[in-house]
Amino acid sequence: MQRYFIPAEQFLEDHVIVTGEDARHIAKVMRGRSGDKIIVSDGVSREALAALDTIEQDHVKATIIEPLEMTSEPHVQITIAQSLPKGDKMETVMQKCTEIGATGFVPFLSERTVVQYDAKKEGKRLERWRKIVKEAAEQSHRNRIPEISTPLTWKELLASFAGYDLICYCYEKEQGRQLRDVIQPFAGQWVSTDKPRVLVVVGPEGGFTEAESLEAEQAGAQSTGLGRRILRAETAGMVALACILYETGEMGGV
Repeated sequence: MQRYFIPAEQFLEDHVIVTGEDARHIAKVMRGRSGDKIIVSDGVSREALAALDTIEQDHVKATIIEPLEMTSEPHVQITIAQSLPKGDKMETVMQKCTEIGATGFVPFLSERTVVQYDAKKEGKRLERWRKIVKEAAEQSHRNRIPEISTPLTWKELLASFAGYDLICYCYEKEQGRQLRDVIQPFAGQWVSTDKPRVLVVVGPEGGFTEAESLEAEQAGAQSTGLGRRILRAETAGMVALACILYETGEMGGV
């Protein structure tokens, strides 16, 4: 059953209003008919099963049949901080990590970031990223759309560490401490903690410098390895995210 995220103001007492691209998707792509059922969510606190009523190209009205529980979100809130990779790899990271269960994304610039950041294009890029994340959240039946930060500098990223309960700094040169070593001491206690916040920090194609690694640890991050194989920049975040969710019981772990 197709799911749509709509603004809270369009989620009314007994019906919902779907507009824009979502309305066109219902009318043209899904060829919706009166009585067809959809799932709608305001992405915050309300979700419901609804039946299509009035269907127009840019405006769809659906009657709420019953409220639904919002039970798809992980207990642990995991944000992926990704140094901007080349090409469209960031789109892949956001799409796949949204499906897996990421709570948010923080793009950032580090010393070996290859991408030439253009602030003038930031608006269009954020708009595209948010569209990709919204569609991935709908496809994977998430209750909420992950948040996307505007790109941060390395110093700004370090300053944000204080807002998290645990920071896992993925470092390919880390030989001793692996991700499981970092997560397991916290996994059990997080079961009774109210939405613990974890930040997974992933570097660019060329990796982090030793100076950056030292600065990250001084700012409160724990350097972690992801096994004996070197992962691509766009793969590391997905692997770390899935492993943390497993270790915290979201995928059959503890």
